[in-house]
Amino acid sequence: MMSVLIDTVAWVRIEDGRILCARPKGKDVFYIPGGKREGAESDLETLLREIEEELTVGLIPETVVHAGTYEAHAHDGPGAPLVTMSCYYADYRGTLAASSEIEEVAWFSYADRPLVPPVDQLLFDDLAAAGELR
Repeated sequence: MMSVLIDTVAWVRIEDGRILCARPKGKDVFYIPGGKREGAESDLETLLREIEEELTVGLIPETVVHAGTYEAHAHDGPGAPLVTMSCYYADYRGTLAASSEIEEVAWFSYADRPLVPPVDQLLFDDLAAAGELR
């Protein structure tokens, strides 16, 4: 059986040793901001669109730097889809604010790792190992 692949792009924003996370409306889990690509969008196009939709800010394209790509099952259990998350650092213009899609925005430290999905936890591990996440 072919497992479903969910291809996502995420924005890694760290301030004071904490990473920006968002909880979409109707969900009880926080995610690194970002989302799935639409059609033939590039990573950059997906990232810019998703972050503007979710957090009402414009990422500055020339500051976008790849932070790593992670892969894990969406959740435990047989047949859970596989999620690939390409992560990018970037500076932004504007004021961070939750859009109508987002219920809550939070700054997480490494202690908050259990609150995010498996693929996001891999990113948390790398950031903590690099001393970026406290």
